[in-house]
Amino acid sequence: MENAGAINSSAISQSSQRMLAGGGVFSMTVGAGLVWYFDPTRAGFLPACPLYKMTGFACPGCGLTRGFHALFHGDIVTALDFNALIPLFVFIFGFFYVSLLLFAVRGRRIPQWPLSLFSVYGFIVLLLGFGVLRNLPYQPFNVLFP
Repeated sequence: MENAGAINSSAISQSSQRMLAGGGVFSMTVGAGLVWYFDPTRAGFLPACPLYKMTGFACPGCGLTRGFHALFHGDIVTALDFNALIPLFVFIFGFFYVSLLLFAVRGRRIPQWPLSLFSVYGFIVLLLGFGVLRNLPYQPFNVLFP
């Protein structure tokens, strides 16, 4: 018996998918504009990392908002100081943004590379390893702490 609650991708029309992609582009643009305009170190409404608030440990994503703010203002060294993985996240977010934009405008996506299970596990191990290393209180790892 088929799952009646599951959404079949072919059941969503091409125009609806393009509108959803346009909404994603709009959301990412507004989010980037907010991060560009408001300094996360001074603006009180941008969320803080819940893991850091509860435990004092920095997660692999801690410092990304401040890093993107610095990057949007041309301060690459400060952006890398907030989070050393920011080049990786710039690539990931940039790929998704361009892919959504092209799909919303042209109706064709960027050809995606096949993600193997090995690459997904590798990305998770990279994030976990970075999260552990940046919380070590020893030189040179304490430089990674945001």
